[in-house]
Amino acid sequence: MKTAELIEIFDREGLLLADAAAEAGVDAQIPTCPDWRVRDLLSHLGQVYGWATRIVGEGLAEPVRPAVEPAPADAELVSWYREVHGRLVGTLTDADPELKCFTFFPSEFPLAFWARRQAHETAIHRIDAESARGGALSPFTPEFAADGVDELLVGFHGLDRSRVRTDTPRTLRVRATDHDAVWTMRLSQDVPRTERDGEGAADCELSGPAGDLYLALWNRQPITALTTEGDEKLAELWREHSGI
Repeated sequence: MKTAELIEIFDREGLLLADAAAEAGVDAQIPTCPDWRVRDLLSHLGQVYGWATRIVGEGLAEPVRPAVEPAPADAELVSWYREVHGRLVGTLTDADPELKCFTFFPSEFPLAFWARRQAHETAIHRIDAESARGGALSPFTPEFAADGVDELLVGFHGLDRSRVRTDTPRTLRVRATDHDAVWTMRLSQDVPRTERDGEGAADCELSGPAGDLYLALWNRQPITALTTEGDEKLAELWREHSGI
């Protein structure tokens, strides 16, 4: 997806999140993150946005976690969230497309990395805010949802910290049924290797609309929402060990 489009999505998702948080109230519990209330969600995102704003705005080359402003009292929390979100939207919008700065996945274009990461960070947490509010969840386009699945499988689960591992080599396939997207995860005792193809046999395949894949693989809806073919133990492995 294009960087400008991802920035627009980040902007829109952040506004939806703020509206849902205001409707839910900052003391509301978040069903998709039972240990959190809305105030915890807004505080977390404010810290993330402050970190990203400084990395992008100052072109920081090292993963230094800067001191960022603490979250305010409950009465000001939603307004504060809107402010720090808008600040990062502006920083991303105004940044040089050729910006060089720190990223935690390999990326030839750091600005694209940060636009993508913040769009998906906010979209998944928007689901959290809407789950706290109750009612229908705002939908994702298949293209954006598939991009989020790709970031999760290829990006996060390509890092050493991924716990999705097996004692013997196994293959997990993930397939979108409403978008031209399929991934094959090769699992072992080492870091998972994910390829953007559907070649060869798989021990287990998880399939469904891209939006359902996005939410289920990010553990925002049950993995049982997906169609499972093959070894269901790999679906259970994902549920138990894929948390980021």
